[in-house]
Amino acid sequence: MRITSETLREIAREAVEQRVRADPTILAAYQCGATLGDDFLLGGTLDIDLVFIHIDQVTPVREIVRLTDEVHLDIAHQPQKQYEPPRALRLHAWLGPTIYTCKPLYDQRHTLDFIQASVRGMFNSPQTVLGRARPQAEHARQMWFELNEAKTEAGLDQIRLYLKALEHAANAIALLSGEPLTERRFVLKFKQRAAAIGRPGLAAGLIGLLGGADLQRETLQAWLPLWEQAYHSLPEAPRAISLHAVRKAYYGRALQALMEGEEPRAALWPLLSTWQEMAREMGADSAAGQGWQEVISQLGLSGSDFSQRVEAFDAFLDQVEEALEEWAERSGA
Repeated sequence: MRITSETLREIAREAVEQRVRADPTILAAYQCGATLGDDFLLGGTLDIDLVFIHIDQVTPVREIVRLTDEVHLDIAHQPQKQYEPPRALRLHAWLGPTIYTCKPLYDQRHTLDFIQASVRGMFNSPQTVLGRARPQAEHARQMWFELNEAKTEAGLDQIRLYLKALEHAANAIALLSGEPLTERRFVLKFKQRAAAIGRPGLAAGLIGLLGGADLQRETLQAWLPLWEQAYHSLPEAPRAISLHAVRKAYYGRALQALMEGEEPRAALWPLLSTWQEMAREMGADSAAGQGWQEVISQLGLSGSDFSQRVEAFDAFLDQVEEALEEWAERSGA
């Protein structure tokens, strides 16, 4: 299958038309995500992100629909009340940028037209940009307090909280110059966003917090079969829909492409974020859990080493908070 931007737009339009004919509760629908740009393939795979706005909440709230081994639909179902009041969405770290850049595909009642117009007003003003970024640093700091006060061994819950805190901290920087970071290109895009505000050293800091300061390409590649084994061990319908069987190639081929690229350590984020979900799904004593324990041990994210990572994260957060203050002063926010 030859994948082009026009092919993706046509697939999205057809999917929306089919759903609208079958479901009268749909008020609007839009396409978002990487497929709106030119750099949508990674490892020859992609997902097409579609969002349907309904009169009320429907279930399931998210669907994964296979099209080919390389392409699938990632469909979200959201109630209209999630978009109220529309002006407030411009301060929402994820939904605001999504609405700002999305491509409407169905909007007969002009529901989305009104929401998008409300979001785009003052969207790029320094005060609004900072209003999206600063809460991310605050969330990260609160999570750091929780990690620092726990004083426990690094179990699945602690690692999950640690990665979530890193995600918030990185997005505090990313949101100053663009949209929030996506999972597969998290490290690569963060490097660009940190450089955009004159803080390129933060990228190396993020790699270090993931345990990758001295990590070699060969080590990462040796972990990939263990990751694949963990994915194969998942039930047909895992609790975490992000681990849907259709998404194995989406993640696996991306990991391989990143490991073979100029910065193989960029694979660390999608590797860890997906693996910790697999370990939570199957349990610490499962094949997925055992492989996970082996990897985080080598990365210095377990045992007494974890407390050192948490301490280093404190210093990283200090730099993030300083960067926000400097940006606010420069921009007059």
